[in-house]
Amino acid sequence: MSPLITSILISSLSTGTIITMSSYHWLFAWFGLEMNTLAIIPLISKHHHPRATEAATKYFLTQAAAAATILFASTLNAWTSGQWSILHPTTLPVALMLLIALAMKLGLAPMHSWYPEVLQGITLPTALLMSTWQKFAPLTLLLMMFNELPQNILLTLGLLSAYIGGWAGLNQTQTRKIMAFS
Repeated sequence: MSPLITSILISSLSTGTIITMSSYHWLFAWFGLEMNTLAIIPLISKHHHPRATEAATKYFLTQAAAAATILFASTLNAWTSGQWSILHPTTLPVALMLLIALAMKLGLAPMHSWYPEVLQGITLPTALLMSTWQKFAPLTLLLMMFNELPQNILLTLGLLSAYIGGWAGLNQTQTRKIMAFS
């Protein structure tokens, strides 16, 4: 891959993250998340290897399912409330769907099963990029909705993620899988 294409993909990643982090409208947030997804897929499959192709396919399918859930929940929220604001999910089912979709995008347990396999199939610099930069946008959306989400479910999700990640990471010997479970 030429340096020009790589720089365009990296700038698309940063632009998608900035769009998501600065939006208060669900469609713009969804657009930024999708821009991130579509920018990192060529970086994942940059090395023409079957494991990289498999990792890119798993990543795409998981992120597409999470994005469709976000789009459905935000549409349901707009239908019930008449607004597309991120700050105020109207009903508990909408808030739970958004929480599940953002947990899937973040790779939190128990929606994390795709994440160790994807990280194992890519190079270490790309794995570091996925483990850091790709988490900023969904984490920002989760923090923006923090006061509107059920606190007991957030606490349970955090504890479950720490518990499963800690126990599953103990049995790993490969750096990328340890990084995925941490």
